[in-house]
Order: sequence, then C-alpha cells, then structure tokens
Amino acid sequence: MTLITDVRLRRVLDSRGNPTVEADVLTESGGFGRARAPSGASTGEYEAIELPVGEAIATAREEALPRLVGEVYAGNQRDVDAALHAADGTNDFSVIGANSAVAISMATAHAAADVLGTPLFQHLGGTFRGDGFPVPLGNVVGGGEHAADATDIQEFLAVPVGAPSVEDAVFANAAVHAAVADLLDDHGIPAGKGDEGAWAPSIDDSKAFELVDEAIGVVEDEVGFEIKLGLDMAAAELHQKGVYQYSDDTRDTDEQIEYVAELAEEYDLAYVEDPLDEDDFEGFAELTDRVGSETLVCGDDLFVTNVERLERGIDVGAGNSILIKPNQIGTLTDTVEAVELGVANGYAPVISHRSGETEDTTIAHLAVATDAPYIKTGAVGGERTAKLNELIRIEQNV
Repeated sequence: MTLITDVRLRRVLDSRGNPTVEADVLTESGGFGRARAPSGASTGEYEAIELPVGEAIATAREEALPRLVGEVYAGNQRDVDAALHAADGTNDFSVIGANSAVAISMATAHAAADVLGTPLFQHLGGTFRGDGFPVPLGNVVGGGEHAADATDIQEFLAVPVGAPSVEDAVFANAAVHAAVADLLDDHGIPAGKGDEGAWAPSIDDSKAFELVDEAIGVVEDEVGFEIKLGLDMAAAELHQKGVYQYSDDTRDTDEQIEYVAELAEEYDLAYVEDPLDEDDFEGFAELTDRVGSETLVCGDDLFVTNVERLERGIDVGAGNSILIKPNQIGTLTDTVEAVELGVANGYAPVISHRSGETEDTTIAHLAVATDAPYIKTGAVGGERTAKLNELIRIEQNV
C-alpha cells in the first residue's frame, strides 16, 4: 500500500551554494521517494512564492505534514497535491512555500513509483506517452541574470533538432560548449562560467551570435546532423520604464519585436524564450504572427506554468510554446495540467531546470512522461548532467 507514513524535510545545498529544501517520503509498504526544490535567479513576478528555507521547512512541518502522514496515499498524486494546497490556503504557496510544496509533491511521486517497482516516467505517464524523446536545449553562452559583465541576452542555446537519439543530442550540446571554448581561446577572450555552466565571456550579443553560430557549424560538420540556435532573452529583466535597455541600445516594444524577428530570420532560430516583457501578451501575439510558423516563441515569465495565465495567452495567440517549471506552480498536478492545456491548444511544452539546481532528476522523467518535444537542462555541470544522463538511461531502457 502507498499510505504515507512519514515525510522528512531538510536543508541541503543547491548548485549556487544556497540552501534549498529536500523531502523524503515513506509509505507503509516501504516505498521511498526523495526530491529537491530548485531555485531561479531570473524569476517571473507571478511565480509561486519561494520562502526562506528554514521558514518553508518549519511551516510545512506544522501545516502540511499532519494532512499527509497517515491521511493520504502516495499513489494518488492529485490527493497529495490537494492536501498541500489545503495546508497552504493561498493561490501562490506563500504560507508553506513553493519550495517545500514542490519537494514534497515530487518526492511523493518517486515513493509511489518505488512501491510499484516502475520508473518514475512510467508512473507519471503510463501508456499514453508517445514514442519520442525530448530534444535537450544546451545553454552554451550566457549572461543576463546568470552571469555578471556578460551578454545582455541571458542564454544562447544549442538545439540539436536533427539528432537521431537523446544520447547523440546530449553529446552534441557538450561538443558545441567545447567548441565555443576553443573559439574564445582563439580570439584571446577569457571566460568563466555562469550559474548553469554556460560560458560567460565579457562580450556583446553580436559577438556571441558570431561565436555560437560558428561553433554550431563546426559541430554539425562533425556529427552529421542539424543543430539550430535558440535564445532565452529573459526580456522582463531588460524591460525598464517602458523600453528594453541593452548595453549599447534602447528599444521600444515595436523595435524589440522587429529585432527578434530579424534575429529569427538571420539565424534560423529554432526557439526564442521570453522575447518580451512578462505582461506583454499582445506583443507576444504580434511576434508569434511574424515568426511562429518557423520558430517556437516560448513563454516563461509570461505563463509561469500557470493555467490561468496560459488561458489568457491562448485567447490572444501569445506564443506557441510554454516553459514548464514545477517549482513555479508548486505541485506536479498543477504542472501536468499546464502541460495538458498547452498541448490541447497547440503550445509545445518545454520542461525546464532552474539556474539554482541539484542532482534531482525528476524533470527528466517528467519530460518523457508528458512526451514533451524539448527539455532545458543545460549542457555541462554535475547538476545539469544528472538530468542528461538520466535521459540517456531512460532512452536505453524503454
């Protein structure tokens, strides 16, 4: 049986050296699950609330655990997540913290899968998932909120759309990352790494485009399949007093739309995330009309994995893709509902990590379970490769 008999919460480290919440869930038949909450640096205004870790743990122990232990079956994820909502009593987890909620929610799913003796993706997705696997988006050059004194655009992404397997895609992204390092060295440009392991050189966006485009070309020749370029612009972070403030330029909304449309055409972008401010549904719709037949226009800060905001976007045609981050909304149930609503309305779900990560691999299973076409996991770094290596294992064991 999967009756929850214990929930244990503790403080652990994330990839930036900050504290985060880890949850263990135990069931009466010996099932065990563990999960950890990630944390973002570039966060949307409408995300569920992440509380200071000590406060989140203390409040969840007081408010949530009595509703779970001995009361709810781990095998019924909707009941578990409903209990978390009831314990919190708000629409943004501002009482027990989305960091506690998502760790408990994901750990419970792991415990239920353990009882069944099945991989998590099978428990979450059952038999309805398709035969495909998500294409990993590899962050190879980054700036914005992820690295100081680097590019204005937050992420330059390798998108190995032609890879015949997840394994090939994973190693292609790593090769692009390495090729960028070689090109930086050739140009005498020193570079450290940002939060997600991407190179963070002190260069402008135009130089980054040049280097990443060249690195992709080099790796394409080596691997023999197509790799495209993608972006996470994190434009809400650039939007100040009604304009988009770049290091060397200022653009109003119309100019920003034109700029992104020109980039999409020039570089044949496969993907562009958050190209406009998080409240600009109309601007997203206009850009989608311009480039959406060729490029995924993805809302992250725009939608924050929230069905109400996604419904608003659907109504006006804002974007054609939704970024999915479980900690933005707090539970797996809410997460999957956002995926399902998006898919039903032609929005491609992109399952995503955060800049502050752990070795937790839940999102790899979630991407496979929901048949998501893409997953953002980074390209290098232990907390990033944990997800990538798990995808390889899943692919080879299905």
